Amino acid sequence: MNIAITGGTGMIGQALTKRLLEQGHHIFILTRHPKANDAHVTYIKWMTEDAKPEQHLEGVDAFIHLAGASINDGRWTDERKRVILDSRVSTTKELVRIVEALDQKPNVVLSASAVGIYGQDRHQTFSEDQPLPPTADFLSHVCVAWEDLARPIADAGIRLVHPRIGVVLTKAGGAYPLMRLPYILFGGGTMGDGKQWVSWVHIDDLVDLFVFALETPTVEGPLNITAPHPETMRRFGQTIGKVLHRPHWLPAPRFALELALGEKSTIVLEGARVVPKKALENGYKFRYAELKDALRAIEHSN
Repeated sequence: MNIAITGGTGMIGQALTKRLLEQGHHIFILTRHPKANDAHVTYIKWMTEDAKPEQHLEGVDAFIHLAGASINDGRWTDERKRVILDSRVSTTKELVRIVEALDQKPNVVLSASAVGIYGQDRHQTFSEDQPLPPTADFLSHVCVAWEDLARPIADAGIRLVHPRIGVVLTKAGGAYPLMRLPYILFGGGTMGDGKQWVSWVHIDDLVDLFVFALETPTVEGPLNITAPHPETMRRFGQTIGKVLHRPHWLPAPRFALELALGEKSTIVLEGARVVPKKALENGYKFRYAELKDALRAIEHSN
């Protein structure tokens, strides 16, 4: 297939591009700073005043929309929160405009979202077919806006999938290197009270689930990109300790994390129990369904 990716230079985008190239697809990377093309990757300028990406995208079979400012960089000041939201709003609006401008429409669009859409809940289990709770925090508000803005694509009769991404486990970036560091230094322990849920996914399953969504016509709408067995933060930390052969003993109390991270502390102090019901019902087989197996694979990878 010919597949266009926004946010293709990020952690997830790079892993996904590598897998799709291995499968023989041609990739179009939409970026503000195009590189020189090669035989299998075409770089297309977008999100600048002089960019006309739609002129180069006729005949593209699928779009994968990952673009958006990282939620992990810096404190969540009012300005940083504005950047996080606006980057998703502006790029999703541009994606919709591009798709509408094409004479030959794509077969499928994967427009990313996150499990943050479910908000903070320690008691309920969330699958894709449940109604969303009211938006009560910054991340849920961002995710709802992110998904709503892509709705015209589905209204045009194109299969639209919203991969709702959980905590991605990889050495390449994201949350896990920060979570394992205290254990490497023999200072690991429970963050907060440890009862909050971590809905996680190994990077290999994440990539496989994106490919699965591209190739499976029955998959549309929200798709939870999480492993079947979420863990509480306490169990998550204990598992890191076991895999790394380090003690799990030095807690990071809630007030200390709130002082250090500000509002962003909600990423580690709160969460929701999210399960991949739609992926399982459509026949997806997880490589890493259990956290211990996922962490061992990561620690033994290069």
